[in-house]
Amino acid sequence: MSNALQYRMPQGVPGDISRAFGQATVESQAFNPLLPFAAFGWPGKMVGGLFVPLALVGDTAPYGWLVRPFPTTGLNASDPLGAAVPKCTAGRQADVLVRGYMTVFCQAGSPVAGGQVYVRYASPSGAAVIGGIEAAAIGATTVALTGVTFYTAADAAGNCEIRVNI
Repeated sequence: MSNALQYRMPQGVPGDISRAFGQATVESQAFNPLLPFAAFGWPGKMVGGLFVPLALVGDTAPYGWLVRPFPTTGLNASDPLGAAVPKCTAGRQADVLVRGYMTVFCQAGSPVAGGQVYVRYASPSGAAVIGGIEAAAIGATTVALTGVTFYTAADAAGNCEIRVNI
């Protein structure tokens, strides 16, 4: 039997809690259907009692991070891992990581353990989208987040682990 792993195994799926046992604090919050999240594993803030993406200049302290639900049922139960889009409709609840470790997609830069985490809030370019996570300051288009650092380097798909409020 020849089942050797020749490369590094994938880091995980964006939005997954990576160290759950005793290491994570997750809250349930309502979405704002007018301000949807584009992907799991994105930072958010509370506005008017609703959880919305963190994508405005000056927003440096996220309330929490959008967790990918498991198991997933319903219309997108058969979506491939990492491709599902959060259903941010009225009345739906979000799982929000406020303390712990999570896998996220880093859209720009090379994350290093202990490195600063940035979020893009302006000038989307190429694959870089507003609200996405980056490992380097890109001029005046990103802002450094407080209370969060990279915990691992990125895998070949750009997924890495962050440490939140620990």
